Amino acid sequence: MLTFQFVSTVRLGIKSLMLHKLRSALTMLGIIFGVCSVIAMLAIGEGASYEAQEAIKNLGSNNILLRSLKPPDQARQQAGGSPRGMQLAYGLTYEDGARIQSTIPGVNRVLPMRIIRENVRFDRNEIPCQVIGTLPSYMAVTGAGIVRGRFLAHLDEQHAENVCVITTGLARRLFPHLDPMQHAVKIDTFYYRIIGILQERSQPEQRTQAGAMEGQPLDNNVYIPLSVSRTRFGETLIRRSAGSFEAEEVQLHQITVQMQNLASVETADPQIRTLLGRFHDQNDYEIIVPLQLLRQAEQTKRIFNIVLGSIAAISLLVGGIGIMNIMLATVTERTREIGIRRALGAKRRDITTQFLVETVVLSVGGGLVGVLVGVLTPLVVSQLTTMKTIVTVWSVLLAFGISGAVGIVFGLYPASAAAKLDPIEALRHE
Repeated sequence: MLTFQFVSTVRLGIKSLMLHKLRSALTMLGIIFGVCSVIAMLAIGEGASYEAQEAIKNLGSNNILLRSLKPPDQARQQAGGSPRGMQLAYGLTYEDGARIQSTIPGVNRVLPMRIIRENVRFDRNEIPCQVIGTLPSYMAVTGAGIVRGRFLAHLDEQHAENVCVITTGLARRLFPHLDPMQHAVKIDTFYYRIIGILQERSQPEQRTQAGAMEGQPLDNNVYIPLSVSRTRFGETLIRRSAGSFEAEEVQLHQITVQMQNLASVETADPQIRTLLGRFHDQNDYEIIVPLQLLRQAEQTKRIFNIVLGSIAAISLLVGGIGIMNIMLATVTERTREIGIRRALGAKRRDITTQFLVETVVLSVGGGLVGVLVGVLTPLVVSQLTTMKTIVTVWSVLLAFGISGAVGIVFGLYPASAAAKLDPIEALRHE
């Protein structure tokens, strides 16, 4: 009996809304836009956070990155005009890597890297790239993967072989119609036989060279043995211009310290800072701890979601106020109808249920449409732009749940006001 009565009340509420289709549709717009904005904004924020966290994770949560930096005083001196034939010496050294390996507990591997900006040539193609001198342990430390061939081996490093590994992006640019594995590339005045093609794990980023954040994307790199890099390019980089030259002596541009576990990363960070501080009398290096960056990114994500959700929730609040406003006007319009129903035996709870059902139908109907539009909007954004969006189940449930709650909360007062009308006064209402 109660179920039949409730179904009848729902039908009556829907019928009343259908009598004013345009007004009902306009009332639902506030809820539709509110739910849509909650889902879409959280999806965009989730996507941006995901990309940032993935980029940090690809640096290695167990890794600590040390990068050479040009000291601020030398950078200012250079900007103001360097004396003729000036030579600057700064940055990380091979001894730094050896000290870290031998004194810091929990170190798994220490990976030194030299990064030189040079043009790589094949036939008539010439492309600026980064020539990275490193060790065979690069694969284990960074998580990069070989697509074809092999990476640098210990014999290549030991015998200073003129071999190289190129990234997939560089292979496409240099050899659009040829097999790179059957050719060699020319860097400076030397030829290097290609022994492998590598797929970098992380997104394009900037690497440090000569103390500044400059460089090519990670898919535009050439990897050669560290011993070859020292022999062919030396440790002094010379730049000539207008009859003068500037020389910079940098032994290593980057050292990646791979720790055994996450706990050792936390303890090793201050120890490495203290160790390097003893042997560097100038601020010529920086330390990056991806684990700390990841935690900061996760905290930023939470704050970002709260801010976006709060902004979008304002739309739902406005939509709820719109529903209340329309329902209060509806109560005034239908005062005589309410009086007739009360005179025929309808109780206050029946009147309350009828008007509450109408507001819930408006909010839930708007919520369903808003969910549909909110799920489609991030997909359209991803198709039209390069921005990644992620629609999560919890954001959909949250937005839809709020829309239903809005209907109940903002519908209670109009429903209560309708139920409290005096039947005799309601019948007299014109």
